[in-house]
Amino acid sequence: MANTLKGRKVAVLAVDGFEQAELVEPRRALAEAGATVHVISSRPGKIQGFRHVDKGDAIDVDTTFDQAAPDDYDAVVLPGGVVNGDAIRLLPQAQAFVKAADQANKPIAVICHGAWLPVSAGIIKGRTVTSWPSLQDDIRNAGGTWVDKEVVEDGNLISSRKPADIPAFNKTLIAQLSGNAA
Repeated sequence: MANTLKGRKVAVLAVDGFEQAELVEPRRALAEAGATVHVISSRPGKIQGFRHVDKGDAIDVDTTFDQAAPDDYDAVVLPGGVVNGDAIRLLPQAQAFVKAADQANKPIAVICHGAWLPVSAGIIKGRTVTSWPSLQDDIRNAGGTWVDKEVVEDGNLISSRKPADIPAFNKTLIAQLSGNAA
């Protein structure tokens, strides 16, 4: 699997307050599969991770929304974390990035509270997704169908509920991204 995704570029969109495992583990799995992974945020420097409500590690930002172009990436990963999910959904540049990836039918992999960004970006209507259970009303109100499953694949949209789902999430994302190989 080491070179399954060689030549592929994946954008991980996050701000302070991301759930550490939901960013670090997919980034690691994608890199091990050969992908280049960039963390994209609203500002340069570092962003603060959390392990649920406890402070985790700060990680380096590779580039910012105003420097990154969705066309340069083959997929997008949206980690959760309540603070991250709530803050990033309000950023017009993050919404535009997700909309552009969706319009280009690129894989968008979202976990936990990361589902708030696709809701705010307006790409949930008519789709079936999962998330942290507290988001189910938001998803239904946005015209989506919420289900309680480890991983859900609806076209280019991949979703999972929580850190325990990360192995299935990673496997599904890598399979979809390698199937989309040029």
